[in-house]
Amino acid sequence: MAFLACKPAPKIIDDLSDRSFQVVNQNAEPVTFPDDYKGKYVIMGFIYTHCPDICPLVTQNMIKVQKELGTPDDVQFLGVTFDPKRDTPEVLKEYKTVFELDKNFDFLTADSTTISAFMDSVRVRSQVSFSTTNEYGEKVYFMNHSDKIMVLDPKGRVIFEYGGSMTPVNYIVEDLGTVRR
Repeated sequence: MAFLACKPAPKIIDDLSDRSFQVVNQNAEPVTFPDDYKGKYVIMGFIYTHCPDICPLVTQNMIKVQKELGTPDDVQFLGVTFDPKRDTPEVLKEYKTVFELDKNFDFLTADSTTISAFMDSVRVRSQVSFSTTNEYGEKVYFMNHSDKIMVLDPKGRVIFEYGGSMTPVNYIVEDLGTVRR
């Protein structure tokens, strides 16, 4: 008699497969989320490019996961901004360049209404925490926000969630290893 060892399926935290968001990537190319990423695991962090502390750490953790995994073809990395007023495709492209990212790593933005609905759907909260006007008359502000990285399965379902800036990278790599074939 033969026994097959099966990996237990992870608990589905949320099913995003029935949702659809029209966004753009850092190249201003249209993207339909999550449809355009179906068939791949998605590791997604939430950022804004003017963040002085948490968001660069979230981005760095996703980069470390990418390097640990060896830039696999079946995994897509996404940084989604919750500050679409400042995080235009051009700004996101520069942010991607600063972090020296290329293969399978994209940044997404959209109009404020779409981003707000997107963030609500993934339970990411943000609000302006400090605002002033600089000597050039430009509004400068910082934001309080959720600190989150999530993993979606190839069907567009959230299967893991982590503190984005504080979770040890090996946790994410190990969890992903339990579900990837």
